[in-house]
Amino acid sequence: MGVFEHFNYWVAVFLMMTGFYTVIARTNMVKKLIGLGMFQTAVFLLYISMGKIRGATAPYLVDGVPFSENTYTNPLTSVLILTAIVVSIATTAVGLAIVVRIREAYGTVEEDKTIAMDMADERAEDAMPPTIREAKRRLGWLPRSGAPRVTPPEPARQPAREAAPRPPAPKRGPMSRRKSAPRKGKGRP
Repeated sequence: MGVFEHFNYWVAVFLMMTGFYTVIARTNMVKKLIGLGMFQTAVFLLYISMGKIRGATAPYLVDGVPFSENTYTNPLTSVLILTAIVVSIATTAVGLAIVVRIREAYGTVEEDKTIAMDMADERAEDAMPPTIREAKRRLGWLPRSGAPRVTPPEPARQPAREAAPRPPAPKRGPMSRRKSAPRKGKGRP
């Protein structure tokens, strides 16, 4: 058994470690997605390599050849990897969409810079006067804290007045319609 006899496994391990290192070490979010794709591809290659048997054929029966004479490759690994590829593409697409939104919001795709901007925003929110901070919390612009919520005082209640009786609604026949202003649109001025 030589080293090249298990070449697929060596390539899978190399791709897996390269992808893992890229996800961990890089701060650019697009490069992280590329590393994640490399890692997923390595897993696909590993499973396909494990499912392949040398000298085996696809699992179909040939007329005149007994079942026990052929060695068949299990198709389950190929089917699972086909599904995993679709999931991988969807994951990458969602990740790229999130990176685009982060780029629009922060102006960068570098993880360190976005974290620094978030920390600066939190420090600025903590430095706000309490009245502005509480107003923003009530409007839903800031998350609620454990502090009790300040509610404005209720206006003084006035005694209820008796409502005047309403006049009865005019009776309409089946053919009468309420007239309204003409609508604007196709063919109308």
